Amino acid sequence: MLNIQNLSKSFGVRSLYTGVNLNIGARDRLALLGPNGSGKTTLFEMIAGRLEADEGKIILRRGTTVGYLEQDIKPSSKQPLLKAVSSASDRLSSLSHKISLLQGELAEEKDGSENNRLMNELGELQHSFEALGGYNAEQEAKLILAGLGFKPVDFDRPLHEFSGGWLMRAELAKLLFLSPDILILDEPTNHLDLESTRWFESYLKQYSGSVLFTSHDRAFLNSIATKILSLEDQKARLYSGNYDSYLRERELRLNQLESQARRQQELIDKETKFIERFRYKATKASQVQSRIKKLDKLSAVAIPRQTKKIHFNFPEPERSGHDVIKLRNLTKSYGDLVIYQGLELVLARGDKAALVGPNGAGKTTLLKILAGVMPFDSGYRNLGANVNTAYFAQYYVESLSPANNLIEELETILPDAPEQQLRGMLGAFLFSGDDVKKRISVLSGGEKTRLAIAKMLLKPANLVLMDEPTNHLDIPAREILADALQAYKGTLCFITHDRTLIREVANKIIEVRNGKIRVFEGDYDAYLEFAAANPFKGEAPKNPAPVISHRPSPVPAALSQKQRKTLEGQIRNQHYKETGALKKEISDTEAEITSLEQRKQELETLLADPDLYRSGQKAADTSAEYKNCKEQLVTLGDKWLRLCQQNDALKQKLEDALKALDN
Repeated sequence: MLNIQNLSKSFGVRSLYTGVNLNIGARDRLALLGPNGSGKTTLFEMIAGRLEADEGKIILRRGTTVGYLEQDIKPSSKQPLLKAVSSASDRLSSLSHKISLLQGELAEEKDGSENNRLMNELGELQHSFEALGGYNAEQEAKLILAGLGFKPVDFDRPLHEFSGGWLMRAELAKLLFLSPDILILDEPTNHLDLESTRWFESYLKQYSGSVLFTSHDRAFLNSIATKILSLEDQKARLYSGNYDSYLRERELRLNQLESQARRQQELIDKETKFIERFRYKATKASQVQSRIKKLDKLSAVAIPRQTKKIHFNFPEPERSGHDVIKLRNLTKSYGDLVIYQGLELVLARGDKAALVGPNGAGKTTLLKILAGVMPFDSGYRNLGANVNTAYFAQYYVESLSPANNLIEELETILPDAPEQQLRGMLGAFLFSGDDVKKRISVLSGGEKTRLAIAKMLLKPANLVLMDEPTNHLDIPAREILADALQAYKGTLCFITHDRTLIREVANKIIEVRNGKIRVFEGDYDAYLEFAAANPFKGEAPKNPAPVISHRPSPVPAALSQKQRKTLEGQIRNQHYKETGALKKEISDTEAEITSLEQRKQELETLLADPDLYRSGQKAADTSAEYKNCKEQLVTLGDKWLRLCQQNDALKQKLEDALKALDN
């Protein structure tokens, strides 16, 4: 289906890979692995026809279709979600349009012979439409959207109302609906919650085409991949099996290479000694020359660089009381929207609890309440004896001082610590050598996350709360994080989409759904078995009907037209007062997003220019600004969605009040 021959690609003087050869079959599930910057996305873009290779060929079998899910989604349209997905096929859209036109002509046509011709043509179009699955298109689109976490109320919402993460899901839904022969997915699980990821895995296992993908989700790699293409030291090496098989095979190969390199070095040492000893003896001249030529012909055995784990003994936190934190009869709402009502939760010393549940269930709200950074309406939050908390979220990463280098940043926590101790901590989080002298302003998102976690654990609290700590982290960094959290002696509560991290760290699972929670004592796999046998149908908290303070109560049984107009005017005036500032904030946020999108596009143009990389500092600054720009867009997108939800709630409040006038 896809054949890659002797492919090479460089940017400026930097070579990504040379001599890549690869065959993709019709049902292959190939995962592309490699460190950040190794060229994974570049290879995908060349296969998708977005970039040209420097050398080599990419050959697709005639008629093969390719679908590509990129990491960055461009601003979207006003088209409703369901229609955008179900009409994603140009062929289906074209047929549907032609059928509609013909039906209109038939309704107006009076001539019998012309009418017959149109009927025949309509029949052929309808047959083609049915053969392509057109009459089932909407139902199939609904199933895909539901699997990816969309609710029926979302189907008629225009695309531009969704945040970046949900737009990514919509783009993924379009691709799955189109069902191309080759599906290319660049980090597809980044914006999926655990339930959607599990549905997506099942879908891909049954998918009729081939799938090429990258992912930092080790559980996803093990579930889907049947082949691994690893980009190592400017080469591409193919392994059979899933991620765990790749690790075992790569370890075996590395051991073999190390043995070969050791034997080669022993041979070189032996021959070098002979040459040095007999170089000036005429009787040995021919043997010396023979051995010199032999050494010249030797090709050094190259051993790929490995990410080595450095073990570091993190300081132990102060011992807390047995009950670390209690939430009692707690209520939290946003305006009329009740998130939690009568919530009860206790975390005990030594708990390492993972919060799980669909996006929008209230996990982050609960974590913020536990951390003490979000107020609540009523109830109690009680900390146990000697408890001190630390809350890790995106703002913690953003609080790093850009002008500091890594050593200086850790010195803000432990000013008297020797540099060697700080280097040891940084080494445990994959910073070594000159890396520790880098300015924070030039670090990638993943590097900043690693540094922020290291900084937190250098002087740990005994209650740590973490919101998506694996964001921007590659697989080696996630393994380091898992080691650190396993070794942590305090109490932990965290949210993550990385199931491997949950499996390795959590000893308690807190499921959040519809404003209710249930606590499972045990590991993640045992919880999955329990949840499959005991579905949790948490009921949403009771949302009281909106109180319209400006409306008389009780409403007269029958209002005159004049009375109704007066009351309607009062209700609408109150609505405009409530939404005026909110709409301005939505507008301002949209303007910020537009400005950032424009700047992001400018930066993308700069990063695509080879001349930029002639100045290492300029390239690093541009790259850092680009990553910061992307992160701000995600934050603003979430803010925009929250504001729109508040606006929608106020609209519903207005509609309910107006309906009440007619009752």
